[in-house]
Amino acid sequence: MDNIEVFDSPGKGRGLRATKELLSGDVLFSEPPFAAVVFDSLADKICHSCFRRQDKLQRCGQCKFAQYCDKTCQSAGWKEHKLECGAIKAFGAIGDNFGKAPNENIRLAARIMWRLDKEGGVMSDMQMTSLDDLENHISDMPEDDLKELKVDIHNFLDYWPRNSKQHRVDDISHIFGVINCNGFTVSDQRGLNAVGVGLFPNLCLVNHDCWPNCTVILNHGKIELRALGKIEPGEEVTVSYVDFLNVTEDRQRQLKMHYFFDCTCEHCKGHIKDDLKMGGKEVDGVKVPEEQVKEVTEYSLQMLQKMDKARLEGNYHEVIKICRECMEKQEPVLADTHIYQLRMWSTASEVLAYLQFIDEAADYARKMVDGYNKLYHPCNAHLGMATMRAGVTHWQAGKIEVGHGMICKAYAILQRTHGPTHPITKDLEAMRMQTEMELRMFRENEYIYKSMREAALKNQPMNMMNEPMAESVKNLFRRQKK
Repeated sequence: MDNIEVFDSPGKGRGLRATKELLSGDVLFSEPPFAAVVFDSLADKICHSCFRRQDKLQRCGQCKFAQYCDKTCQSAGWKEHKLECGAIKAFGAIGDNFGKAPNENIRLAARIMWRLDKEGGVMSDMQMTSLDDLENHISDMPEDDLKELKVDIHNFLDYWPRNSKQHRVDDISHIFGVINCNGFTVSDQRGLNAVGVGLFPNLCLVNHDCWPNCTVILNHGKIELRALGKIEPGEEVTVSYVDFLNVTEDRQRQLKMHYFFDCTCEHCKGHIKDDLKMGGKEVDGVKVPEEQVKEVTEYSLQMLQKMDKARLEGNYHEVIKICRECMEKQEPVLADTHIYQLRMWSTASEVLAYLQFIDEAADYARKMVDGYNKLYHPCNAHLGMATMRAGVTHWQAGKIEVGHGMICKAYAILQRTHGPTHPITKDLEAMRMQTEMELRMFRENEYIYKSMREAALKNQPMNMMNEPMAESVKNLFRRQKK
C-alpha cells in the first residue's frame, strides 16, 4: 500500500499513518475478512456465505446449521464450511451439546485456526500485520470475562476435530483474546443491521479517536477505510470505536471496559459538546434551571429503559405511548441536542413510520436530524444514514421539498462514507433522481402533483416500513453480549 504505513503511535502502540495527501472519500485500503461468521441469534435468518438477510434459506444437509440463499452461495461458502460442517455435526452429538452448534466466538476462532493452519498468518503482500502480532489484552480482562474465556476454550477443545492440527492452549487463548477486542461488526448487504462478526487484520492496526479522520464501511464483502476529510502526509489515520453520541464520561468508560485504554483525544480532554448533549433549553436568552434539567434527564433515562424493553418485546404501540409521555416532559426543559431527547425522537420517528403515522414520524425525524447536525462530524456515516431515513419519511409524507433536500444532503455524505458503488448509495441515487423529478412536477403544478400522488397511493398502497431493528450498526467493533 503506497498511501499508508505502520508506525509507532505515541502512547498507543502500533498504528497507521498517511504517506501522502489524502482527500475526503479516498479509500485508504480495502480488505476481505480473514474469517467471519453469522451471529448465533441470526443463524437461521442470514446467509452464512454472503451475509444477506433472506426470508427463505436452504439449510446444509449435513450439519443442519449453516444456511444459504441458494446452491451458488453454498458452493461459494464451501471452502470455509467444509471443515466446520463435520465439526458442528460432531459437536451437536456430544452430551449437553446435543443438537446445538458452538457459539459465534468458537466458530470464528475455529475458522481462523483452520485458515492459519492452511495458509499461515499473512495472506498477501497487502496484509500489514500477522495475527500473532495483534494485541489480545487477556492480562487486562476482568475476572468475569476470564471465566467466560475459559468456558469458550473448553468448548472449543470439544469442538476442534481430533484429525485437525492440535494447538497449544496459549495459542488458542490468543485468538480468542484478539476476537474479543478486535472482532469487527459485519453488516447485512445494505449496511443497516449488524448480522455477524469477522476479523480484519489491517483494520486492527487503526487506532481510535472520538473525532476521527476516517470511517469504515462494509462494501460487497470487504471493509473499506475511507477518509472523511483532508489527511496530511505523516498524520495518523484514526476511526472511532464508539458512537460519538455519548458524553465523554460514557465514551471513556466504554473504551476502558471494552478496549482497555484511556482515550486522550482532544474531544475527551476538552469534554467538547458535552454541554450540548446534556444541556437545558434556552428561551428568550433565559436557561431552564439546572435542577429542572437534571430531574428531567433522570426521568428520561428511566423512560428510555422502559421504551427499550417494550421495543424488544415488539410492543410498538406501547413504545409510542412511552415516547409521547416522555417527550411531553422533555421538550419544555431539554435542549434540542440533549441525547436522551434525540433518542426519543429517533425511536418515535422510526416506530411511527412503521405503524404508518407518516406525518408525525416526519416531524420527529426532522428534529432528530437538526440535533444530529449540531453534534456529529459533518461527514459522519450515522448522520448520513439518519438524514437519509428522515428524507425518505418526508417524501412518504408528501413533503417533497424538505424530503428532496434531505436526500440530497444524505447522498453527499454517503458518497464519501460509503462510496458510489455501495448498495445504499445506489439506492439513494435512484431516490434522489425520483424526488428531483417529483419536485419539478410539484413546482410546475402543485395541485396536479398532489392529485397524481394520491391516485398512485390508492392504486398501490404505500409499503410499510421495515420493522424497527434492535441490532443496528453503531459501534465499530463487536462486543459479545453479556
